[in-house]
Amino acid sequence: MTLDANTGAKLMPAGSPTAEREAMMAGFLATAGWTGVPSASLAADASFRRYYRLTDGRRRVVLMDAPPPLEDVRPYIAVAAILRRLGLSAPQIWAEDREHGFLLIEDFGDDRYTRLLARGADEAPLYALAVDTLIALHRAIAASGLPPLPPYDKARLLDEAALLVDWYAPSALGGSLRPAVREDYLARWRAILPDAMLPDTTLVLRDYHVDNLMLLRGREGVARCGLLDFQDAVLGPASYDLVSLLEDARRDVPADLRAAMVERYLAAFPGLDRARFLRSGAILSAQRNCKILGVFTRLWRRDSKPAYLPHIARVWRLIEEAVRRERGLTSIAEWLDRHLPQRVRRSRAQAHETSMA
Repeated sequence: MTLDANTGAKLMPAGSPTAEREAMMAGFLATAGWTGVPSASLAADASFRRYYRLTDGRRRVVLMDAPPPLEDVRPYIAVAAILRRLGLSAPQIWAEDREHGFLLIEDFGDDRYTRLLARGADEAPLYALAVDTLIALHRAIAASGLPPLPPYDKARLLDEAALLVDWYAPSALGGSLRPAVREDYLARWRAILPDAMLPDTTLVLRDYHVDNLMLLRGREGVARCGLLDFQDAVLGPASYDLVSLLEDARRDVPADLRAAMVERYLAAFPGLDRARFLRSGAILSAQRNCKILGVFTRLWRRDSKPAYLPHIARVWRLIEEAVRRERGLTSIAEWLDRHLPQRVRRSRAQAHETSMA
């Protein structure tokens, strides 16, 4: 059992569910008509959710176990319905227990983008399909209107950027930053975040990358792109999900492919202010990756999930690339160079890679 560093509350461990939780799960499955059906655990994600595949020879579904109060299935249900209504492939929900955090959802199979790429699949068509899915999503939102989702506003983006000073920096430096240093960091972000906003707001999935995309056989067009892990969707800049896809903390995306996919997106919206969109993307790349440094550290320190630490060096490279291409990020670069200089970044990344070897 671990403790939440902010509240001191006990957190459920990442291992097997408790006997009480298993009994709740069995009751849910019995009510849904899946009593005694064999199950296999699927790969976990960075949350407290667990997933199991159930197969009875004729049918196959996925059980999502999202234990309250750590998780809440209601946003997942709501966003899945929005995405399906817009013609995109979010899993159907066959049974639900909102109070106890159980869902039976459509099984999209095993062709997750990450797995296909690891087996040597051609990157270009997979990324093109993912970009086309974003294009279809943004066009559909423009035509139908904004759904009732929380805003991805400057306050929320600032809270996320703060994860670097609240989690990563203390771990890397061996102690908390002085309050004035932390406030200086936040003040610099307050000054630049308005330039990340775009005139037209859209639905932002937030974790749009290859770990959360699936190739669905037998479907046509953008319906071939299966969407996962979208429960944190918000309303914000269209540039965010494109950055999430192409500047991936978990894998290197070739520069020429990234450039081609950006052009593919921009070509679909000829009226878009290109310079403004690219500026927004660079700022959100830096913001997102500062957040990710904090998230990966928190997963390690708080949740006993060190598997993301080897990606730290790549995340730093993405931040450094973003501040090089966007002059408006100079003040962020200056803060990082002063308080988290290259020697700290390199030594910390090397330590993580060595510890995971």
